[in-house]
Amino acid sequence: MRGAALAGLFLLSSLACAQSATPPAQLQTITVTGEQPGPGLWKVSKGDHVLWILGTVSPLPRDIQWKSKELDERIAQSQELLAGEGVGLSADAGFFGTLALLPSLIGVKNNPDGKTLDQVLPPELYERWVAAKRKYIGHSNWAERLRPVFAAIKLYDAAMDDNHLTGSDFVRKQVRSDARRAHLAIVTAQVNYTIKNPRAAVKRFKASQISDVGCFSKTLDSIDTDLVNMTARANAWAVGDIDALRKLPRSDQWNVCTQEVSESGIAHELGLSDAAARLRAAWLDEAKKALDKNASTVAVVSMRSLLDPNGKLAQLKALGYTIKAPDGDTTDQEVSQTATVLP
Repeated sequence: MRGAALAGLFLLSSLACAQSATPPAQLQTITVTGEQPGPGLWKVSKGDHVLWILGTVSPLPRDIQWKSKELDERIAQSQELLAGEGVGLSADAGFFGTLALLPSLIGVKNNPDGKTLDQVLPPELYERWVAAKRKYIGHSNWAERLRPVFAAIKLYDAAMDDNHLTGSDFVRKQVRSDARRAHLAIVTAQVNYTIKNPRAAVKRFKASQISDVGCFSKTLDSIDTDLVNMTARANAWAVGDIDALRKLPRSDQWNVCTQEVSESGIAHELGLSDAAARLRAAWLDEAKKALDKNASTVAVVSMRSLLDPNGKLAQLKALGYTIKAPDGDTTDQEVSQTATVLP
């Protein structure tokens, strides 16, 4: 049973939440509204085969109606959508074994031994949490038993909503829907893991401690300092300002969170610590296949991975593909010339 049996385990939950979570703030900022075109598409080509890439950011303005005429035209001309990346978890337990496992998932996001956040966080960090929680979540104590990484995600989501921001899921859903109507093949770059003896794995995870205080601290830092930049990036995406997206600073918050979780002892024990690297390699493999077989393919990926000097565009450029940015820049100065191609 794919995914459902171990949905509470830290890797899938934290990675999934991290893709859609977004930040808070002390200052009130203004997000754009109404119909917006979003950014143009990157063009990756070799010969007469083209991969058109839409970059996404998170958060995005909550109250926009996104409509990209360029993307509509490219979907109509394409044969395939490379929709993104995914981790598939299956439990080696059979159907009835999986059903029996579900009760043991209760509380999987909580701290071991019933501890509360004031018992696992440094005092000064806990004081910051209390102030931010009061502002964005309220006075309820339901989040006090969560592990720091999951408390951080809840706080982030609440603050995002308070500031009229949302994740980028609606963009991906709309592109998938448009692709289905156009009868495109839809492909996901996916890596799969099988968890043997899942009941024991859940038990070990519930008893283990994760070094996730750094993630928690980074989240609070973003709440205190990064809302203006987050909102500026969201607005720049909505109006298609690629130059602003290149220049605006980007937080490393979720990099810290993902690294702390993936480097935990239980992640290594279950063989899950290489998920990020395997996903990058899987996406590159699917992109190469699409460029070989299709005259035109559309893809949706994070803007961070496009603008990263060693990201997806750099990998494709290192393989000999021609890259053209939405604003017509063919020099691709932001793309590393010495990127290492993943195996």
